[in-house]
Amino acid sequence: MKKRSIYIVVTIFFTQFFFSCVKNGRFEIDTTQNRIEVKIHRFDSALITIDTTNHQFLSKLAGQHPEFLPIYTSEILNLNLQDSAAVRASFIAFLKDSTYSKVNNKTLKTFQDIKDIEIKVSDAFTYIHAYFPEVTLPEVYFFVSGFNRSVLLSDNFIALGTDLYLGADYAPYNNITYKYLMYNMRRESVAIDLVSATLFRMFPMNSNNDRLIDNMIFRGKIMYILSVFMPKETPENLMGYNKEQWEWSEQNEKGIWAAIIDQKNLFSTDIQLIRKYMNESPFTAPISQDSPGRLGTWIGWRIVESYMNNNKNVGLKNLIDESNSQLILEKSAYRP
Repeated sequence: MKKRSIYIVVTIFFTQFFFSCVKNGRFEIDTTQNRIEVKIHRFDSALITIDTTNHQFLSKLAGQHPEFLPIYTSEILNLNLQDSAAVRASFIAFLKDSTYSKVNNKTLKTFQDIKDIEIKVSDAFTYIHAYFPEVTLPEVYFFVSGFNRSVLLSDNFIALGTDLYLGADYAPYNNITYKYLMYNMRRESVAIDLVSATLFRMFPMNSNNDRLIDNMIFRGKIMYILSVFMPKETPENLMGYNKEQWEWSEQNEKGIWAAIIDQKNLFSTDIQLIRKYMNESPFTAPISQDSPGRLGTWIGWRIVESYMNNNKNVGLKNLIDESNSQLILEKSAYRP
């Protein structure tokens, strides 16, 4: 498997206010009622611990994970499962590789017990089912890829590569990706990333425009719903920020918004500019080299939160269905 780079003022008050809006808000439900129980399919451990001396080990994997194995071999190995000899040889080479053997052992240890992750995802899926009962929820898989892929999607499942969640300080990551991406390559991010991926799949961007404001509001909607469906997570964890990045954003919120307006970026359709605000990066270039990345998403979340707090008649489905980003901005009364 080939390696690949993976592409103070008012803080206490605001945090208390934020949590009161989410935890005690009108969308809170009892997740013990009509509960969706998620059982994560462990393709990662099944592969790592398979006995390759048994000539039938591929058939055993196919029997255990008949839906997932063909997509895994196609997307990760770039092979057709029908070419069983090549697939077997690739698996054997991967499992015998001294570097990946250490990674795989670390993966087994890190994810030996995943009950906490299953509980978090089950809680969130129970929220999804309560508010969007028409949605067919995906099966959830874990896999290992030799640092090749962090997410696999199909019509029926969402799969996460656990070998890319071994800790922000896991030394091998220094050889495959950028330092600023490593913070979220940790076990604590797994449930959040699974639920976030589910929401992005459920709710594709529905705006007729592709301006910065449209991208900000779309991502802000996802973040707002994520915060409702995972109310026990801190906002910085949901955003993928560390404490310092979150506090910097709070302390500079007024200046961030002023810069977006003053530079006339809000209604820009410049794709390169939009990427600077929305994509993973060490900082948000149009704002400051001291800033965290993805401030477009962070401000979008703030706007949507203000919109929902100031429009109590708007439900979550109404929020998703509203495609007029400018109207959401206007009705949000957002004034940092």
